[in-house]
Amino acid sequence: MQIGELAAKTGVSRDTLRLYEQRGLIQSIRRPNGYRDFDPAVARLVLLIKQGQQLGFSLADMGTLIAARAGQGMTAAETAVLFQQKITELDQKIAQMQHMRENLLSMMQQACPLQIADHPGSTKAKDNRERGLRLL
Repeated sequence: MQIGELAAKTGVSRDTLRLYEQRGLIQSIRRPNGYRDFDPAVARLVLLIKQGQQLGFSLADMGTLIAARAGQGMTAAETAVLFQQKITELDQKIAQMQHMRENLLSMMQQACPLQIADHPGSTKAKDNRERGLRLL
């Protein structure tokens, strides 16, 4: 399979495929005309790399995982440790995002009543003017 076909099949650009090959994540055979020829099984590997990146794994992490998958490098216990580290990172990001969400909700709840109360046509604005109150 040529690089263009692999790119179309996986939704990954040709430049990205070349980068993956340069980093040793995927391999091709060079034809006499200089074209790269990829085994069709490489498409599944590219999709695995793409999915790993979406989950927050670096290309270096993916290289380690691919080597482990091929029975080289990491033991099953070491792979589990890498997964646990990534889960911990994700949990921390989720907690940070939940905190940000709570802050935004709080700001929204504080801001919206002021905007409504300060709107010239609202009864709250009229009441506030009568009492001499001026909101932001």
